[in-house]
Amino acid sequence: MNEEKQVKRQLVKNMLLNLIAFSIIFYILGTAIYTQFNNSLYLSADEELKNSIIRELDSPENKSHQQNSKIQTNDEIDFEKNQTKPENIEKSPRLIFIIRDEQGDILEEDEDNNKLSSIFKSTIFNKNELNSIYETEIEGYAYRAINYKNSDGTYKQVLINVDAEKTIAQKFIKNLVISFSTSLIAILIASYILSRKTLKPIIESWKRQNRFIQDASHELRTPLSIIKVKQENLLENPESKIIDNAEDISITLEETNRLTKLIKDLMELAKSDTDQLKLNKEEIDFDKEIKTLAGMYQDVAKTEKKTLNVDLKYNEKIYADNNKLKQLLVILMDNSIKYTKEGNDINIKTYKKDNKFVLEVEDTGIGISKEAIDHVFERFYREEKSRNRQKGGMGLGLSIAYNIVMAHRGTIKFEKNRDIGTKVIVTLPKK
Repeated sequence: MNEEKQVKRQLVKNMLLNLIAFSIIFYILGTAIYTQFNNSLYLSADEELKNSIIRELDSPENKSHQQNSKIQTNDEIDFEKNQTKPENIEKSPRLIFIIRDEQGDILEEDEDNNKLSSIFKSTIFNKNELNSIYETEIEGYAYRAINYKNSDGTYKQVLINVDAEKTIAQKFIKNLVISFSTSLIAILIASYILSRKTLKPIIESWKRQNRFIQDASHELRTPLSIIKVKQENLLENPESKIIDNAEDISITLEETNRLTKLIKDLMELAKSDTDQLKLNKEEIDFDKEIKTLAGMYQDVAKTEKKTLNVDLKYNEKIYADNNKLKQLLVILMDNSIKYTKEGNDINIKTYKKDNKFVLEVEDTGIGISKEAIDHVFERFYREEKSRNRQKGGMGLGLSIAYNIVMAHRGTIKFEKNRDIGTKVIVTLPKK
């Protein structure tokens, strides 16, 4: 339960971190896009304002003032370097010119200015803010403006209406926010899915670990309990002879050997988990090794009224760890003999396929269910635990076999035999 809560917390944490990271990226990206768009949007209006200054400064009354003028706007404008000639600049109908006195009040010299005075009298004007473009709002309308000083000491304020540009900018911001919000929602969903997929192996690992600990504890507890009971029985009769307690001593030794093997197998698996399973590879004639080992197991099979057949046709050398492969073969033969009934056969074959070494161990034993095939290499997995315990199995052999094959970059799989029983197929690269 604690592990599940921890996984959920980690899932939420991953989602939030992804959301924050992408939010920052989107904010920076959105700001950059909007800044670029905004500059482009007002470029035409700003150019008209700048050109109005160039044209006005080229007038005869401002000639003397022009020679020493350098106008500063959003982009620095040098009149002498400007590519557009003053005589080629036409007066834009969008521009509004307001003449102001030295105090900044609108001069009412003619009918036009009288109209302007009533409309733009509330216009913000700062006579110290010259030659730079700024934004202002007049009676709910948006304007871009620029101020400059005439040679006669008066000021001229030039305005251009940018309501259309303002509307476009607002719509652009709205669309940008909607797009980025939608993207963040999509990212949140994608983050959730990816986080779950990322954490899935961890969850499975935790489950396997818990199951492994429970099974290992059970397997260790059983022989220890038996040994404890038998030793206590011996202590209850300190005067008795060994022959009188031969059965208890025999059981104690049997369980001790079982416990020793279990610990050895667990250490072998632990090495595999930490990538400490080192292979001492060399060129070996594994057909020869199989023949030797099978010869020993043929006697074992014979005593149990079973037949072990060998058909070795690979006839080449492979580059592998001889001891590990012998351990693999012992595990497979031991399982086959253990679960094959009296009078039945165990067949061992080798052959070459796709330039690879193939080992088959098939029996006509009790077989394996379709559901169990997917779990046979899991530690402590036993299809029928009670029956396997009677046989002496602990469910670790096939896990060790699997790790040996994986360390050799090979494959191992279980199949149902064509008639009855099980077939194990091991494929190993030649080198």
